[in-house]
Parts: sequence; structure tokens; C-alpha cells
Amino acid sequence: MPSFPTALPAPRTPDPMDAPALRWGVLGTGWIAERFVDSVRRHTRQRFTGVASRDAGRAQTFADRHGVPRAHGSYEELVTASDVDVVYVATEHTAHLACARLALEAGKHTLVEKPLALDAAQATELALLAAERGLFCAEALWTFFLPKFDVVRQIIDSGVLGDIHTVLAEYGEHFTGGHRILRPDLAGGPLLDLGTYPVSLATWVLGAPVEVQAFGQPHPAGVNGQISAILRDASAHQAVVHTTLFSDTPTTATIAGTHATLSLPGPFYQPGDLHLTPSGGGTTLTYAEPRTAHEALHFEAADVARCIAAGRLQSPCRPLDDSVTTLRTMDTMRELCGISFPA
Repeated sequence: MPSFPTALPAPRTPDPMDAPALRWGVLGTGWIAERFVDSVRRHTRQRFTGVASRDAGRAQTFADRHGVPRAHGSYEELVTASDVDVVYVATEHTAHLACARLALEAGKHTLVEKPLALDAAQATELALLAAERGLFCAEALWTFFLPKFDVVRQIIDSGVLGDIHTVLAEYGEHFTGGHRILRPDLAGGPLLDLGTYPVSLATWVLGAPVEVQAFGQPHPAGVNGQISAILRDASAHQAVVHTTLFSDTPTTATIAGTHATLSLPGPFYQPGDLHLTPSGGGTTLTYAEPRTAHEALHFEAADVARCIAAGRLQSPCRPLDDSVTTLRTMDTMRELCGISFPA
């Protein structure tokens, strides 16, 4: 077993400015698309050549605001454009499958905002289609592309934690009014939006669970309001995950092993600090980085560009099998709680 380190590793994340410049098209003009384009333009050499919306006026407004040269009034126009190398799908969750399929069938490399799809079956369909066409495809779960999470990856791989028995992760945020997360027709509820983060962390660390227990509580808007689950792997190691729309929670995570514990203060899925503490007490080591929040979305775009330029069809930061495993786990959680999404 490795001895407790005297210092934490540095992130190995390459400079995003060094990533080969590709031409990007954006499907969707909502909140996450705004932040993605702004971050990528500030911190990389990637170029945005087009944006599409089913509302041509919205597409033009977005293009004018972000300096995108071409606005399209349909998704089909954008994915068939000759000046687009890779498509970023930033539509509502219920349109991810159709939009990603459209882009892949048009021969475009594709990055799909999380969740990759509504369920594991849809995600598997996209993975198979991308492989069949020889195209890059990934889920834009930006957490796993962050420098902080490369440090987490190195700590886990080093074995310094010992045998990892426990993962704890939660994310709660209070929503009111007409937010899309409260709409049943858009697969609302916390699981796909907020819950993806704690569930993906648990399945990344412990692998696909062999058993899931879950409990939910409905929201007056007609969606699930909160859900908690215990995931158990083949060695009986456990993860406890929780997500809610009713309250703001600390949004922290813990990865605990027999020799050390890794603590990620909230919001754990964003840039920020982490702490490594030896079991039984001792000196805690801290990795610190600026809390830049969604300004760090550019790391995923830079990784995508490097992968495509190198001929890779998937990203090692978030392989498609990991995305499918996360969705399959959430499928089971929904089934146990009687939660259904639109057909």
C-alpha cells in the first residue's frame, strides 16, 4: 500500500489554448449554451461558426450576442453545414437523442450536454451510432474534464485511499416558478439535472452497482421532488446519493477508503478545493484552485478538440460506457420510485 504523500499531485490537464482549433455548431440557445460559448471563446482557440434554434429569431439574437457568424432556423440546416466540424447539443433533455442522432447521421462529431440521453437505452443507441459512423461522441459532463478531477483521478489511481468502501454525494437546489426542471413534459425533476453529478461520481468510483435501493418524494408541480439511493457494488461497498429540488444543500462529496479520505467541499462538481486526510488523523493535504464555476466549461471543449484531432472516438475523461452506466443506475432509481419520463 502506498504511503501517505507529502504533497498532492498537480493536474495534468493541458493548456486549453493549445487544443487544435475546430469549427463548432451549437444546437440550442438556452442557459447552458450561453455559458458554454462564452467560456470556450474566452479560453480556447475554438471557433463557433453557427447556432441553430427552432425559432430563427432566437438563433439570430444568440448569434449577434456571441459573435457567431451564422444563425440557422432549423437544426437540420446546422448539422449539414460544410463549415461545422463538431456539434454541441444544448437543447432540452427530451431532444438530446433526436438532435445527437441528427448530427451523427449528418457525419458530424458530437458533444451532447448532460445527460447524454433520457435513459440507458437511448444512450446506448447513440454510442452504437457513433461507433458505426466512426465519429467522436461524448457527454458534456464538464466535471470530469476539470483540472481538479484529474487530481482526484490521480489520487484514486495511486491507491493511497486504500480500499474504497464509501462514497457520499449530494446536490440540492431550491426551484420555484416556471423553471423547466418543474415541467413533467421536459423530463423534469432533480435526477437528470442535479442528480447526474452525485450518481456519476458514485458509479465512476465504485463502478456499476449490483444492487440499488431508492426512495423518492413527489413535487407539487407533478415531477419528482427529491430522491435518495444506496448503491452497492459486488464487494458490498456502498454509495449514498441524494438530490432535491426542495432545498439548497451543501452539495458536497466524500470518497472514503481504509487508509485516507478525500473530501470535496461544495459545490463538489465545480472548480474548487479538495482535501486528503489520512485515516486516524494527521496532516490534511489541500489542493486549491479558483472557484470559477461555469467559466470552466471550456476544458471539455478543449478535450473534445484534442480527441478529434488525434482520431479518438471517445474521451478518456468521460467514456460513453460511463455515461451509460450512470443512466442505467438512474433508470433503476426511477423504476423503484415509480418515476416516468415522456415516451
